[in-house]
Amino acid sequence: MESISVFEIIKVGIGPSSSHTMGPWNAAEMFLNQIQRERSLDEVEEVFVEFFGSLAKTGIGHGTDIAGMLGLSGENFKEIDTTKIDEKVAMIKDSQRMNLGGQKEIPFIYGHHLILNKQVTLPFHPNGMIFKAKFTDGSMIEQDYYSVGGGFVATQEEVGIDTICVRTLYPCHHGSQVLHYTEKLGIGFSDLVYLNEESWRTKEETDAEALAIWKHIKECIYKGVNKEGILPGGLQVSRRAAGLNRKLLGDKTYQTIDEWYQMVVETEGSFTLINKWVACFALAVNEENASFGRIITAPTNGASGVIPAVLMYSQAFTEFTGDDKIIRFLLVAGEIGTLFKKNATISAAMGGCQAEVGVSSAMAAAGLTEIMGGTPAQVLMAAEIAMEHHLGLTCDPIAGLVQIPCIERNSMGAIKAITAAHIALESDPSKARVSLDQVIQSMWETAQSMSDRFKETSEGGLAIAVNIAEC
Repeated sequence: MESISVFEIIKVGIGPSSSHTMGPWNAAEMFLNQIQRERSLDEVEEVFVEFFGSLAKTGIGHGTDIAGMLGLSGENFKEIDTTKIDEKVAMIKDSQRMNLGGQKEIPFIYGHHLILNKQVTLPFHPNGMIFKAKFTDGSMIEQDYYSVGGGFVATQEEVGIDTICVRTLYPCHHGSQVLHYTEKLGIGFSDLVYLNEESWRTKEETDAEALAIWKHIKECIYKGVNKEGILPGGLQVSRRAAGLNRKLLGDKTYQTIDEWYQMVVETEGSFTLINKWVACFALAVNEENASFGRIITAPTNGASGVIPAVLMYSQAFTEFTGDDKIIRFLLVAGEIGTLFKKNATISAAMGGCQAEVGVSSAMAAAGLTEIMGGTPAQVLMAAEIAMEHHLGLTCDPIAGLVQIPCIERNSMGAIKAITAAHIALESDPSKARVSLDQVIQSMWETAQSMSDRFKETSEGGLAIAVNIAEC
């Protein structure tokens, strides 16, 4: 197996879905690059994109069509002004023109040049799409892409992530290998990750990247707790984080993110209030995600609230605080995510929500256990406990939106992660009957046996029980 950097698992993204928004957006960018390698954008007469399977079935609610259009327009989701997305999409639809790659204006008719094909699923993966470019001389190029979770994109011939992966000094593709190397070297889990991350960057660069992610996390939570109103999409779901934040702070006021953060830290530390704050943090992030906000994908967008909520909990309500703890939390959480990515899936279209909220809960539990003084065995045990109690969790979003039940599930995943960490810290891993490797294998077997109706298709569970057409 190729190694994966933790910063490919935990990274800056845009809502509402890593596999249904970021993946197609990345695929569009890859297709533009292919055109420029083989021909030039100036020679393009028309482009076509067709989304299949799960991408089509929940495409409108997840913004798959929007990602396709903006990606082909040359927009970067890490840099785009998210408040201008609706305006940019409306301009393409109304004018029936697109500025391909930001360089050449071509005709683009929604429903003709972009199609959501709900009747066909490509055999390689449920999240399939095909891009085509027609040139002025009548020739064409065509490429299929598959969004395999977490924003990663693959083709049938080549997995896109392989081009950015390297072999690390101490390859850790299974939990057993983590234990082997930490025992052999006499170091902690995060120390091992530090050593392996040097295959990509220096320790100083790793620290800077982790702290930049922490900055994004705080900013995202802060935005979420200060926005009222209704989430987009037609379900009329009200934002709740802002109201909860206001109740928890009482009559206190603030003007900056630092002032707000200090007030949270100074909150009374009762179990009930801390529990409400953890829920508030997770709700805030996922409400931002549901409204095309910029978030931290960890390991996916649908599960983007869990790690921020648990990391914020650790910094606001425990003694395990400071830059070093933040960095080590993220390193260990990210490494646990790579184990699921390599041995199972982080795609809800492949594995249901156990592959998203379940994995993120396991990641957060591991990160928290690490900074609270857990041994490598206890860290792995915490991840196992968290995932064990998410096995079989289905993906059944109502109306194809990352809102119900997705937003609340992140709060539940965060609480489970904290609970799993505390259980592991009070346990003897040598007496555990289930290992993390075994639970990952079980998760993958469960995913393969699960009906497709419960894998991000809006064809089962709550999605049909509530019976609302895709918005």
